[in-house]
Amino acid sequence: MIPYMIMALLYLFVAIFAATAASFSSWRILPWFNGMVWLRVHFITIGVITQIVFGVMPILTAKYHGVTRPKMRWDIWSSLNVGIILLLVGIPLVSKVPIITGGTLIFIATTLLLIQLAGIKGKSGKSSGAQNGRKFYISGLIFFLIGILVGTGLFTGWSGPLGIVGDPGEVHIHANNWGFISLVFAGFFIDLYPVWTKRPLASSKAITPIFWMLTLGALALVLSPWLSNKTLAAIGALLHTGSTIWLLVLAIKPLLGDKAAWTPGIAHLLASYFWLFAPLSMAPFIIFGIEGVMPAKALEATTPQALIYGWLLQFSYAILPYFYQRFFFGEEDAELGGTWLSFTLVNLGAIFLWASILIEPMRSLLHGWAYMLWILSLLPIAWDVWQKTKAGMAKAETIAIS
Repeated sequence: MIPYMIMALLYLFVAIFAATAASFSSWRILPWFNGMVWLRVHFITIGVITQIVFGVMPILTAKYHGVTRPKMRWDIWSSLNVGIILLLVGIPLVSKVPIITGGTLIFIATTLLLIQLAGIKGKSGKSSGAQNGRKFYISGLIFFLIGILVGTGLFTGWSGPLGIVGDPGEVHIHANNWGFISLVFAGFFIDLYPVWTKRPLASSKAITPIFWMLTLGALALVLSPWLSNKTLAAIGALLHTGSTIWLLVLAIKPLLGDKAAWTPGIAHLLASYFWLFAPLSMAPFIIFGIEGVMPAKALEATTPQALIYGWLLQFSYAILPYFYQRFFFGEEDAELGGTWLSFTLVNLGAIFLWASILIEPMRSLLHGWAYMLWILSLLPIAWDVWQKTKAGMAKAETIAIS
């Protein structure tokens, strides 16, 4: 797990630099960085997030099936990280060789992780603990394989042979966001909510229907741009939104009336989903190209950034410090990360970005301030993770020397 955490910290610092450059670019201070939006996003998605979930999922799955923690899989770690580096080199250069090689290596790493998760059995030889996150992780990784395949094809001309009629970029985004990350984050709620809040979710019976609604909703959202079918988009958005709201209700209900339970970390987790729902609410304007009420083109270009920074990154503000404390120091009861300052700033950043969509004369100014607010919100989280990493590595060195 520690090698994954070190790489995640590295990508977190790079993401801060990239966000700074994005802010300055919007203000015309660093125009040379303009147009690198997808590279910035990938520092967070396949950089920070993928590192953490690849390291954590086998450990959580083994714990909830009552077996020994699995050993570090260096084949998975090396395939993933060499692949990421090649992609981050190949994407800005639009060079097919590093893109195809990098995508292939990440595909191999994901496949190996899927096999590992599927092979974890309970002590009786059969899978146990049906109400845990493993099925969410496996389903999410299958969507990730689709996202990798289509994403690699964006630069190599595979979209036609794959039979994609609509926008392959949307297929890639939907597979990774509505499929991979949504399902993995839901799995974290299932596995870790009792640890984070010291109480169970409101209902365990709802977990299976939520899983199927999320999975089928994500599938419909992926197939919609694949087949250029707007009906599938509506069905997928309905299923995905309904199941996510259901999961949030299960998480919020046990906390009602207990002010002490509403920590900054919990607030980060729950509030982040507002920024997941915001792009879904704008889907009709994007799908049908409605420009009269909302600027559809600006929505299509900007909402993925609001999604990544408002939802995905904010969710990470809570879980990153938790996982670093838990796995560096063996504290399962570690607290979620985040502060009320980081909570305020990250959500203000998302508000400013949405305002930049709606207020065209001030678009560049508001866009730049959105990224600056996100940078400021990131700093305390990065500092916390950095301090935990230093202390954890010092502890590991002391143990090794003794």
